[in-house]
Amino acid sequence: MVRFQRLSTDECQRIHWAGLEILERVGMRLYLQEAVDLLKKGGADIEDGNLAFVPPGMVEKALSTAPDRVVLCDRQGRPVMPLEGSRCFYGPGSDCMHIVDHRTGARRQPVLADVVEGTVLCDALPHVNFVMSMVVPSDVTDVLADRYQMQAMLSHTTKPIIVVTYDLDGLVDAIEMAERVVGGEAALRRRPLTACYINVATGLRHNKEALQKLLFLAAKRLPALYIPVSTCGVSAPVTPAGAIAVDYAGTLLGLVLSQLQQEGAPFITTGMQPSPLDLRTLTSPYCDAERGFAQAMSHFYNLPQFALGGATDSKVVDQQAAAEAALTLLTETLGGGNLIHDLGYLASGLTFSFAQLVICDEIVSWIQAFVNGIEISEETLALDLIAEYQDQGPWLESDHTDRNFRRRWYPDLFERADYETWLDRGGQDLGQRAASRVAAILEEHRPEALPQDVQKELEGIVARAGDRANIS
Repeated sequence: MVRFQRLSTDECQRIHWAGLEILERVGMRLYLQEAVDLLKKGGADIEDGNLAFVPPGMVEKALSTAPDRVVLCDRQGRPVMPLEGSRCFYGPGSDCMHIVDHRTGARRQPVLADVVEGTVLCDALPHVNFVMSMVVPSDVTDVLADRYQMQAMLSHTTKPIIVVTYDLDGLVDAIEMAERVVGGEAALRRRPLTACYINVATGLRHNKEALQKLLFLAAKRLPALYIPVSTCGVSAPVTPAGAIAVDYAGTLLGLVLSQLQQEGAPFITTGMQPSPLDLRTLTSPYCDAERGFAQAMSHFYNLPQFALGGATDSKVVDQQAAAEAALTLLTETLGGGNLIHDLGYLASGLTFSFAQLVICDEIVSWIQAFVNGIEISEETLALDLIAEYQDQGPWLESDHTDRNFRRRWYPDLFERADYETWLDRGGQDLGQRAASRVAAILEEHRPEALPQDVQKELEGIVARAGDRANIS
């Protein structure tokens, strides 16, 4: 596949140098003493208690020891997602506060059953490669919501899981659940079923929870996605170059910490642009056109990356939602994003839609057919057949057509029938067809179940967390 390079190598080098200058001369605030001590021991200067100045040599050493390839496995331990180069894999996002009900079209608060149904849907969709929680369930206590999410995902899909937890305790429990599912700590380390998405306050300020989770995962040699989330013009410069320099300086700090904690620990960088603040609406858009710069930086470092596509700023499943999903998925794929998440997001990440997720699955299918190119061989050129038939051959009846017509791309959801046939089938628009497909999948698809004893162990971990929090 030909990759679209948004930045030249020289431009990436300039941003890299800017990031090194930020680390060495501006410094980073860290709100975890263990991380501060680790940096100091590794050679960083510390001032004002928690302001760390990291010399370039520490960054270069970390870049030399971090693996340039991270492989995620399914529940059976099969290596299904090698995150390397420009290989692309797709999945939903996490923790939306609302959901558009595919049955009624109404926007409402999600419940735990939505996490279960969404996971079943992801398990069935052929072009969704990994699973995230999609929504925050409102019918369980906030303290335990991340445990319930992890239990639901582990129980209803065999695909790899990107987990988000609210604090270190939640991550410890989530990893313990994954270890129980795959057969223990060593088994999860060798064949990781899950990785953790760590939101970092900004590129310049590293919050306690993010640092705790990073060091915990590095010690276990499990993949960490360390992702600063600066906002252009608010917590970073308004210009893309300056904002990316800030976020990548923060990413490099996370990389240094992970390698100080455990040399060779798997680390996944950010491939997401620092989002601008739309000063007309005061929202942070997910579908800004200035994309691909952060992806170029991760390719410059030859490290796996976490990218964003398939989302929309539209509030409903409409023409804007389909257009923005298609544009972002295509650009992220051409840019070589490894983990492309947020398929199914509406309303700038605040609302989830199963119907939109199904539409994204169809868009990914189209994009994959596009980027895979065509085979050029004696069979596909068919020169003998062209010479035999010339301009009057029975092409439809030929053995060549019978052998090869199935190799073309055919849509499952996009409409190609004539107008009368479309009317006879109900005359549904794309959103209606997507909602119907969601309903059919949830009615028919049965994911591979966990053994009952393992399921009980997961329930026990959630119950134990409730006991610690004094929740009955």
